[in-house]
Amino acid sequence: MSRPPWIAAALVALAVLLTPTVVLGTPSPAAASEGGDSALIKKLDETNRAYLDAQNALAASLVRQKDLATQLAAAEPKYTELREETQSLSVAAYQNGGGLRGAATLLNSGTPGAFADRVSTLEVIAREHAAKLRQVEVLRAELVKTKATIDAEIATQQASMAVMSKQKAELEQALAESKNAVDTSTTWSGNVPAGAAQPAPRRADGSWPAESCGADDPTTKGCLTPRTLHALQQVQKAGFKHFVSCWRAPGDPYEHPKGRACDFAADAGGFGGVATGSSKEYGTRLAAWLVKNASALGVMYVIWFKQIWTPAGGWHAYHSGQGDPSSDHTNHVHLSIY
Repeated sequence: MSRPPWIAAALVALAVLLTPTVVLGTPSPAAASEGGDSALIKKLDETNRAYLDAQNALAASLVRQKDLATQLAAAEPKYTELREETQSLSVAAYQNGGGLRGAATLLNSGTPGAFADRVSTLEVIAREHAAKLRQVEVLRAELVKTKATIDAEIATQQASMAVMSKQKAELEQALAESKNAVDTSTTWSGNVPAGAAQPAPRRADGSWPAESCGADDPTTKGCLTPRTLHALQQVQKAGFKHFVSCWRAPGDPYEHPKGRACDFAADAGGFGGVATGSSKEYGTRLAAWLVKNASALGVMYVIWFKQIWTPAGGWHAYHSGQGDPSSDHTNHVHLSIY
C-alpha cells in the first residue's frame, strides 16, 4: 500500500534532521597533513622526552631531599641530647669514683655493704654509659650517611637541570631552523577553566612509564595509549565537549598513528574553517587548560592558532603550516602526549 505524499515528505524531513551534521570546508586533520616536517617532529619528540625525563628526575630528587632534610632535622637534636646525656654519665661516674680515685674510694669503704653499693652504682653507670655511647655512634653514622645522600641528590638535581637546559637550547635551535621563532606576544594564558586534571599514573620515582597503543579510542576505530585516553577523558570532564578525533591510520610521522595525539575541533560539530568568535575562544581556553595541566597529564606539546607550546620552550610561533586551517591549526587544538 502506497503512503500518502505528506507521510513520505515527513520521513525525508525526519531523516535530514537525524543525519549528523558535517562541517564543510577544508579537510579535517584526520585526512590532511597537519604541517611541520618529519625532522622537526622528530626533534620535538626527542628533546621534549629528554626534558620531561630530566624534569621528573629533578622533581623526584627534590622530594627525596626534602624527606632526608626532615630526617636530618629530627636526628640532629636527638644526637645532641644523647651526647649530653653521655657526658653527664661520665661526670656521674667520676663523682662516684671512677678510675684510680674509684679504686681508692672502694678500698676505703667502711663496711662490706657500702663497698657493694658503690660497686653496683659504678656498674649501672658504666652500662648506661656504654649504651648511650652506642646510640650516639649509631646516630652519628646515620647523620653522616643522610648528609652524604643529600649531597648526592643535589648532584642529581644539578645534572637534571643541565640536561633540561641543553634540551631547551636544542629545541630553540630546531624551532628557529624551522622558522618557528620565539613569539611571546600570544601565549593563550587567559580565561583558563578552574578545574584541575587528575594526574595520570606515574612510576614510584615520578617518571612516566612507557606505553603502547593498547586502549580503545572512543573517537575512532583505532587505539590510544592509556595516558592519552586519560588525557582525553580529563579534557572532556573539564567541560570541553566539542568534536574530537585522536587515532589515525599509519602513514604520517606524527603521534596520531601511535595513539599519542588528539585533535580537538574549535567548532562544536567538526573541523571547519578558521575559528572565530566563540569557537576561537573555546580553542584558546582549551589550549590554556592543557598547558596549565601539562605536568599532570604528561603533555609533550600543544599546537593552536599558529602557536606551539612545549614544556622546554613555552609558547612559540608555529610557521610550519601550509596556509590552510588544518595545517595552521586554526580550526583545532592539537595535543601530543608523552
